[in-house]
Amino acid sequence: MTKLSPAAQAVLDAYRSSHLSINNLAAALRAAADQVVPDEPAPTGMRPAGDVYSSREIRRRQRQGTRSQLLAIATELEAQ
Repeated sequence: MTKLSPAAQAVLDAYRSSHLSINNLAAALRAAADQVVPDEPAPTGMRPAGDVYSSREIRRRQRQGTRSQLLAIATELEAQ
């Protein structure tokens, strides 16, 4: 077997870590979310009233939305 990238190895390890196959899938999704869309804390501090979000903040929110959707799928699978 060829050597996997650290991201792919993390997903594979997570998949293999659970004893139930549906939990394996959920664990793999969580690991993929961690590798592809790491959690990013919201910036601290106040922004001026009426200030629009910067394009950087919009992209951060979009990434975190994607992460939340992946994690919601994993949670739903674990509930089965």
